[in-house]
Amino acid sequence: MSKIYRPALLIVALMAACGSPSPEEKLAELKKEEATLKQQIAELEKQTQKKDTTERKKKAVVVADVQDTVFEHYIDVQGAVDARENVSVSAKIPGIVTAIHVKEGQNVSKGQSLAQVDDQIMRANMAELRTQLDLANTMFQKQQNLWNQKIGSEVQYLNAKTQKESLERKMATLQDQMSQARIISPINGTVDAVIVKLGDNAAPGSPAFRVVNGSNLRVLANVAEAYASKVKTGDQVVLEFPDIEKNIRTKIGFASKVIDPTSRTIKLEVPLQNDPELRPNMIARMKIIDYVAQKAVVIPVNIIQYSLGKPYVIVAQNQSGKMIAKRREIGMGRTYNDKAEITSGLQTGDKIVTIGYQGLNDNDLIQL
Repeated sequence: MSKIYRPALLIVALMAACGSPSPEEKLAELKKEEATLKQQIAELEKQTQKKDTTERKKKAVVVADVQDTVFEHYIDVQGAVDARENVSVSAKIPGIVTAIHVKEGQNVSKGQSLAQVDDQIMRANMAELRTQLDLANTMFQKQQNLWNQKIGSEVQYLNAKTQKESLERKMATLQDQMSQARIISPINGTVDAVIVKLGDNAAPGSPAFRVVNGSNLRVLANVAEAYASKVKTGDQVVLEFPDIEKNIRTKIGFASKVIDPTSRTIKLEVPLQNDPELRPNMIARMKIIDYVAQKAVVIPVNIIQYSLGKPYVIVAQNQSGKMIAKRREIGMGRTYNDKAEITSGLQTGDKIVTIGYQGLNDNDLIQL
């Protein structure tokens, strides 16, 4: 080979050697890239873990907006429906029942005959007495005519008069007894029960019928003397009839001024309008309104917590775009039916935590 080509080959060889890094250099470069990637991965994992931890710290809750509403407090009393005219009817004289004129559910009028007691003996006595009275009247008329003509003695005239008047009184007594042989309804109403049967031996004081006037009902109840100063005639009252799922808002018609010495209660009476669904002896809950607040903050009793004897609730507040829990001390008024009147500490628009409030502290992150 000539001397001219040798330098050229040397230059080409040097250039080839400079263009491809050695394995050691390539390994070092890859390790450097690996360290950079690990650092980036660690940074991203740290950020992700921090975000996940923040999200896990949020507690899911349910809130309710505070609104003004009417709050009523009641005195609860157990009562019952009572018929002013609920009568047990019995015979006035003893005897065998010979006829029954009515049936259960039938409407009757005052004075109407319900049944007949055997009066055959009285009828026979009346027939005999009528014959005697007719004779006595005839004898008296004759003696009176003679006496007017100044004939006969005064004793004969007076005897005839006395005999006639005595028989008239006996007749009146017997007629009254015969009228008592009928069992009469003393009121207008409905036959609720026919107790006596045909052929039974009726007796005074033994119930034969029950007649009820269902259009004249009331609710009676007794309230403890502790409430005597809080209950008066005309107070608003709500009557609840659980058996028929019916409520009636009305007023107290009568509140006794006397405390029963045995039960230490006072009697309350509430008149009722005619209602076919209401029946005597039906259970009635009497709720007497003793306090009303037209615009009140009312919350469930169960969400109220206590710290050192002071009541508080948890409210939700938006702080820098995040919802946090805040403890709010409150002032309480009256409570009724699991509801509490709040007199201070809350206002319209506040969001109170109703579910998930247990264990929450100030500034805890929450999620609605």
